[in-house]
Amino acid sequence: MQSSTPPTNQYEPVVLKALPPEEWPDVEHLITEDGAPVDSIFSEKQMRLLTGTLHSSWKPDGPFVALANVGLFYGVGIPPIVPDVLLSVNVRLPENLYPKLNRSYFVWAYGKPPEVAIEIVSGREGGEDTSKLMIYADSRVAYYFIYDPDLFLSKSPLRGYRLQGSAYEPIPADVLTIGAIGLGLTIWPGRFEDTDSRWLRWTDKDGTLIPTGAERAETESQRAELESQRAETAIQLAKSRSDENQRLLELLRRHGIDPNS
Repeated sequence: MQSSTPPTNQYEPVVLKALPPEEWPDVEHLITEDGAPVDSIFSEKQMRLLTGTLHSSWKPDGPFVALANVGLFYGVGIPPIVPDVLLSVNVRLPENLYPKLNRSYFVWAYGKPPEVAIEIVSGREGGEDTSKLMIYADSRVAYYFIYDPDLFLSKSPLRGYRLQGSAYEPIPADVLTIGAIGLGLTIWPGRFEDTDSRWLRWTDKDGTLIPTGAERAETESQRAELESQRAETAIQLAKSRSDENQRLLELLRRHGIDPNS
């Protein structure tokens, strides 16, 4: 996984050709969901924070799919992998999500693998930086990130990898951005919903946090309140000026001066 050239941020999508529906393999025998719970309440919240932020506040040029804990099928007869979070750009979800062939991310249906996969480490036995690293490389996911808040696997809470050829090479920790997608990842200490923690958050290409829906609503509420206060101030100022003008006119009349002459 070592390279003689430094890793770059340039986005090089893996472009495949989506098979026409009549050529899709039969998936009725596949287990696309097993009902297993997520690792922890923290993991559940972290996944929702990542996917919900994109759906509520990210405005890319085209459509995208952001999913949590959904199977990624990347080859016929190959067991799927289930990213905690995946992001695929310039694709759309099917209108009807109930049929089995629409319940998971089948690479042959979407025409390409996701650009991003994220794993949230909750123990030492998950294989996030060993077996899963190899599987994501085999599935041709362009960017793979490991968030390890409790430092189970390394001294770094956030590691990123970029696909180079058939294997991943590490992305320097200070440039965890995702090329032409215009996104980055950072660790943010703060409060999400009712929990204070160190959360993995999306940023734009300049490193500014992409707000959650609640944060965006709060910002818009504060902006509306500020505009209301400014309008009220303007009204009060206009009224004050009108009252002052009336006092000046009355003063002129008391001194026998016709203000209209």
